[in-house]
Amino acid sequence: MAAGKAADPRPAIDAALARRLVDTQFPQWAELPLTLLDPAGSDHVIYRLGEGLSVRLPRHAGAIGQAMKESEWLPRLAPHLPLAVPVPAGVGEPDFGYPWPWAVSRWLDGDVATAEGLSDSSLAAVQLAEFLAALQAFVPEDFPAEGVREDLTGRPLTDRDRATRAAIAEVDGVFDAAAMTELWDAALSAPGWDGPPVWFHGDLHTGNLLTVAGRLSAVIDFGELGIGDPARDLTIAFTLMSAGSRTVFRATLGADDATWTRGRGWALATGLNAYTSYAAVSARVAAQTSRQITEALTG
Repeated sequence: MAAGKAADPRPAIDAALARRLVDTQFPQWAELPLTLLDPAGSDHVIYRLGEGLSVRLPRHAGAIGQAMKESEWLPRLAPHLPLAVPVPAGVGEPDFGYPWPWAVSRWLDGDVATAEGLSDSSLAAVQLAEFLAALQAFVPEDFPAEGVREDLTGRPLTDRDRATRAAIAEVDGVFDAAAMTELWDAALSAPGWDGPPVWFHGDLHTGNLLTVAGRLSAVIDFGELGIGDPARDLTIAFTLMSAGSRTVFRATLGADDATWTRGRGWALATGLNAYTSYAAVSARVAAQTSRQITEALTG
């Protein structure tokens, strides 16, 4: 190993490993073919298992809690939501040198949503508002009256202050630094959520939405699922929608001014984080995050 170069902590994942894990832990599916989904997400290596299942193997330590979280909560949430969500079929255990829990879920057909296809869709805006309203309204019998489990507690927007201001300075000249600073200051100073804690998806962007025949059909990837401020999920209004459909979305959801401003702050912060991390190596990410930042500034 070269001096000063750390070993890659990510496990090596290939079809042979996935095959051994499935065949030994879920022998009922041993005869089903495995097909790599490429490109997959940044958090998981994903294989389609037969026609009706998917296998998701976390790539890094930050994603290792998703299998258990989705297995616990998605079966309870799904009956209350107007769009499909992944139905867990099993949680696998570490084995064969692979160190973390992994998941088998029911396959959801559909194409990944795009702003090009849905930005002006009032129907999609209403569908998403109704999905979020239903998610926020779900109150299980064991919903915590005081305090929230650590794995369901999202970071507050203020935790992103240092990184966001650094990113604003880094991209000055690409985007309007003064406008970004003004928005960021407004988001941090907006009144906080004063209602009861509610569920949020936590990573609601176009890549986690599926469509069938031009309509939204499913919401996937609930690794950031948590309880707290619903403003976090308003990011979707700036990744997917145009100004017109955003107006429909906000009216349907009933977001107040403070929540909307915090939502714009979430969109700005997450957009800047992705842009500074990936835009130089991915034209697709550069385009998507540029749009997100610009739309957040538009409001």
